[in-house]
Amino acid sequence: MTTATTPKGERRRQALVAAAAELLLEGGFDAVRHRSVATRADLPLASTTYYFASLEDLIARAVEHTGSAELSLMRDRVAEVSHRRRGAESTVDLIVDLLVGPEGPDPSSREQLIVRYERSVASARHPEVRDVQVRLRAQLDDLLADVLRRSGRACRQEQLRRLVAIVDGAVVCAFSEPDPDPRVMARSALLDVIDIVAPPVQR
Repeated sequence: MTTATTPKGERRRQALVAAAAELLLEGGFDAVRHRSVATRADLPLASTTYYFASLEDLIARAVEHTGSAELSLMRDRVAEVSHRRRGAESTVDLIVDLLVGPEGPDPSSREQLIVRYERSVASARHPEVRDVQVRLRAQLDDLLADVLRRSGRACRQEQLRRLVAIVDGAVVCAFSEPDPDPRVMARSALLDVIDIVAPPVQR
Protein backbone atom coordinates (compact mmCIF):
# COMPACT_ATOMS: atom_id res chain seq x y z
CA MET A 1 0.00 0.00 0.00
CA THR A 2 1.46 3.35 -1.01
CA THR A 3 1.24 6.43 1.19
CA ALA A 4 -1.26 7.95 -1.25
CA THR A 5 -3.75 5.12 -0.62
CA THR A 6 -3.55 5.03 3.17
CA PRO A 7 -6.38 6.61 5.20
CA LYS A 8 -4.10 9.54 6.03
CA GLY A 9 -3.12 9.87 2.39
CA GLU A 10 -6.74 9.81 1.27
CA ARG A 11 -7.66 12.48 3.84
CA ARG A 12 -4.88 14.70 2.52
CA ARG A 13 -5.92 14.09 -1.05
CA GLN A 14 -9.54 15.00 -0.27
CA ALA A 15 -8.39 18.11 1.62
CA LEU A 16 -6.50 19.24 -1.47
CA VAL A 17 -9.52 18.57 -3.70
CA ALA A 18 -11.81 20.51 -1.35
CA ALA A 19 -9.33 23.41 -1.22
CA ALA A 20 -9.06 23.48 -5.02
CA ALA A 21 -12.86 23.41 -5.30
CA GLU A 22 -13.16 26.39 -2.94
CA LEU A 23 -10.60 28.35 -4.96
CA LEU A 24 -12.39 27.41 -8.17
CA LEU A 25 -15.66 28.85 -6.85
CA GLU A 26 -13.96 31.97 -5.52
CA GLY A 27 -11.74 32.89 -8.43
CA GLY A 28 -12.27 30.55 -11.35
CA PHE A 29 -9.66 28.35 -12.99
CA ASP A 30 -6.88 30.94 -12.68
CA ALA A 31 -7.14 30.76 -8.89
CA VAL A 32 -6.28 27.04 -8.77
CA ARG A 33 -2.50 26.79 -8.53
CA HIS A 34 -0.26 24.35 -6.69
CA ARG A 35 0.80 26.87 -4.06
CA SER A 36 -2.65 28.38 -3.47
CA VAL A 37 -4.22 24.94 -3.07
CA ALA A 38 -1.53 23.72 -0.66
CA THR A 39 -1.84 26.91 1.38
CA ARG A 40 -5.63 26.66 1.55
CA ALA A 41 -5.42 23.00 2.61
CA ASP A 42 -2.64 23.80 5.12
CA LEU A 43 -0.41 21.12 3.58
CA PRO A 44 3.13 21.18 2.15
CA LEU A 45 3.48 22.47 -1.40
CA ALA A 46 4.95 19.13 -2.52
CA SER A 47 1.73 17.35 -1.58
CA THR A 48 -0.06 18.70 -4.65
CA THR A 49 2.38 16.98 -6.99
CA TYR A 50 2.60 13.86 -4.82
CA TYR A 51 -1.13 13.14 -4.82
CA PHE A 52 -1.96 14.39 -8.33
CA ALA A 53 -0.30 13.65 -11.66
CA SER A 54 -0.60 17.26 -12.81
CA LEU A 55 -2.31 20.55 -12.12
CA GLU A 56 -4.93 19.59 -14.71
CA ASP A 57 -5.59 16.37 -12.80
CA LEU A 58 -6.14 18.39 -9.61
CA ILE A 59 -8.42 20.84 -11.43
CA ALA A 60 -10.43 17.97 -12.90
CA ARG A 61 -10.95 16.49 -9.43
CA ALA A 62 -12.01 19.94 -8.14
CA VAL A 63 -14.50 20.27 -11.01
CA GLU A 64 -15.88 16.82 -10.18
CA HIS A 65 -16.15 17.76 -6.49
CA THR A 66 -17.98 21.00 -7.26
CA GLY A 67 -20.22 19.49 -9.91
CA SER A 68 -21.16 16.53 -7.72
CA ALA A 69 -22.11 18.88 -4.87
CA GLU A 70 -24.34 20.87 -7.24
CA LEU A 71 -25.99 17.70 -8.53
CA SER A 72 -26.64 16.51 -4.99
CA LEU A 73 -28.55 19.72 -4.24
CA MET A 74 -30.45 19.37 -7.52
CA ARG A 75 -31.46 15.79 -6.65
CA ASP A 76 -32.85 17.00 -3.34
CA ARG A 77 -34.94 19.62 -5.15
CA VAL A 78 -36.17 17.16 -7.77
CA ALA A 79 -37.18 14.67 -5.06
CA GLU A 80 -39.58 17.32 -3.71
CA VAL A 81 -41.33 17.80 -7.07
CA SER A 82 -44.76 16.17 -7.05
CA HIS A 83 -46.08 14.05 -9.92
CA ARG A 84 -48.79 16.05 -11.71
CA ARG A 85 -49.51 17.57 -15.09
CA ARG A 86 -48.04 21.06 -15.30
CA GLY A 87 -48.59 23.90 -17.69
CA ALA A 88 -45.82 25.67 -19.58
CA GLU A 89 -45.09 28.33 -16.96
CA SER A 90 -44.85 26.06 -13.93
CA THR A 91 -42.73 23.53 -15.88
CA VAL A 92 -40.36 26.26 -17.03
CA ASP A 93 -40.09 27.61 -13.48
CA LEU A 94 -38.98 24.17 -12.26
CA ILE A 95 -36.37 23.85 -15.01
CA VAL A 96 -35.00 27.36 -14.49
CA ASP A 97 -34.80 26.79 -10.74
CA LEU A 98 -32.79 23.66 -11.45
CA LEU A 99 -30.45 24.96 -14.15
CA VAL A 100 -30.05 28.62 -13.16
CA GLY A 101 -30.90 28.63 -9.47
CA PRO A 102 -33.68 30.01 -7.29
CA GLU A 103 -34.72 33.64 -7.28
CA GLY A 104 -32.82 36.01 -5.04
CA PRO A 105 -29.81 38.34 -4.95
CA ASP A 106 -27.41 35.80 -3.40
CA PRO A 107 -23.95 36.68 -4.87
CA SER A 108 -22.61 33.19 -4.17
CA SER A 109 -25.30 31.65 -6.38
CA ARG A 110 -24.29 33.95 -9.22
CA GLU A 111 -20.62 33.02 -8.78
CA GLN A 112 -21.47 29.31 -8.80
CA LEU A 113 -23.38 29.83 -12.04
CA ILE A 114 -20.43 31.63 -13.63
CA VAL A 115 -18.04 28.87 -12.57
CA ARG A 116 -20.38 26.24 -14.02
CA TYR A 117 -20.16 27.90 -17.43
CA GLU A 118 -16.41 28.40 -17.09
CA ARG A 119 -16.17 24.64 -16.60
CA SER A 120 -17.97 24.05 -19.87
CA VAL A 121 -15.67 26.39 -21.78
CA ALA A 122 -12.54 24.99 -20.12
CA SER A 123 -13.52 21.45 -21.07
CA ALA A 124 -12.92 22.35 -24.73
CA ARG A 125 -9.22 22.81 -23.97
CA HIS A 126 -8.66 20.28 -21.20
CA PRO A 127 -9.42 16.60 -21.93
CA GLU A 128 -9.47 15.60 -18.25
CA VAL A 129 -12.00 18.30 -17.43
CA ARG A 130 -14.03 17.33 -20.51
CA ASP A 131 -14.27 13.72 -19.32
CA VAL A 132 -15.62 14.92 -15.97
CA GLN A 133 -18.06 17.28 -17.67
CA VAL A 134 -19.43 14.46 -19.82
CA ARG A 135 -20.18 12.38 -16.71
CA LEU A 136 -21.75 15.32 -14.89
CA ARG A 137 -23.81 16.24 -17.95
CA ALA A 138 -25.25 12.72 -18.18
CA GLN A 139 -26.42 12.94 -14.57
CA LEU A 140 -27.95 16.37 -15.19
CA ASP A 141 -29.84 14.99 -18.19
CA ASP A 142 -31.28 12.27 -15.95
CA LEU A 143 -32.48 14.86 -13.44
CA LEU A 144 -34.11 16.98 -16.15
CA ALA A 145 -35.83 13.94 -17.60
CA ASP A 146 -37.17 13.14 -14.13
CA VAL A 147 -38.53 16.68 -13.70
CA LEU A 148 -40.28 16.50 -17.07
CA ARG A 149 -41.78 13.08 -16.33
CA ARG A 150 -43.02 14.36 -12.97
CA SER A 151 -44.66 17.23 -14.89
CA GLY A 152 -46.45 14.93 -17.33
CA ARG A 153 -44.20 15.78 -20.27
CA ALA A 154 -42.25 13.85 -22.88
CA CYS A 155 -38.46 13.86 -22.56
CA ARG A 156 -36.56 12.45 -25.55
CA GLN A 157 -32.77 12.63 -25.20
CA GLU A 158 -32.18 14.85 -28.22
CA GLN A 159 -34.80 17.29 -26.98
CA LEU A 160 -33.21 17.40 -23.53
CA ARG A 161 -29.99 18.62 -25.13
CA ARG A 162 -31.93 21.23 -27.08
CA LEU A 163 -33.64 22.40 -23.90
CA VAL A 164 -30.32 22.78 -22.07
CA ALA A 165 -28.76 24.56 -25.07
CA ILE A 166 -31.57 27.13 -25.02
CA VAL A 167 -31.03 27.83 -21.33
CA ASP A 168 -27.24 27.93 -21.75
CA GLY A 169 -27.48 30.42 -24.59
CA ALA A 170 -29.84 32.67 -22.66
CA VAL A 171 -27.64 32.63 -19.54
CA VAL A 172 -24.46 33.44 -21.46
CA CYS A 173 -26.23 36.32 -23.25
CA ALA A 174 -27.56 37.60 -19.92
CA PHE A 175 -24.05 37.79 -18.45
CA SER A 176 -23.08 40.25 -21.19
CA GLU A 177 -25.92 42.63 -20.28
CA PRO A 178 -25.30 45.79 -18.16
CA ASP A 179 -27.76 44.51 -15.54
CA PRO A 180 -27.71 40.73 -16.01
CA ASP A 181 -30.67 38.62 -14.94
CA PRO A 182 -30.02 35.07 -16.21
CA ARG A 183 -33.27 33.75 -14.70
CA VAL A 184 -35.49 36.21 -16.55
CA MET A 185 -33.76 35.67 -19.89
CA ALA A 186 -33.68 31.87 -19.55
CA ARG A 187 -37.33 31.76 -18.50
CA SER A 188 -38.42 33.91 -21.43
CA ALA A 189 -36.47 31.85 -23.98
CA LEU A 190 -37.74 28.55 -22.61
CA LEU A 191 -41.38 29.60 -22.45
CA ASP A 192 -41.37 30.09 -26.21
CA VAL A 193 -40.38 26.49 -26.89
CA ILE A 194 -41.23 24.29 -23.89
CA ASP A 195 -44.36 22.81 -25.48
CA ILE A 196 -42.30 21.93 -28.55
CA VAL A 197 -39.19 20.41 -26.94
CA ALA A 198 -41.09 18.82 -24.03
CA PRO A 199 -44.75 18.48 -25.04
CA PRO A 200 -47.40 17.29 -22.59
CA VAL A 201 -47.97 13.55 -22.73
CA GLN A 202 -51.27 12.83 -24.40
CA ARG A 203 -53.72 10.71 -22.41
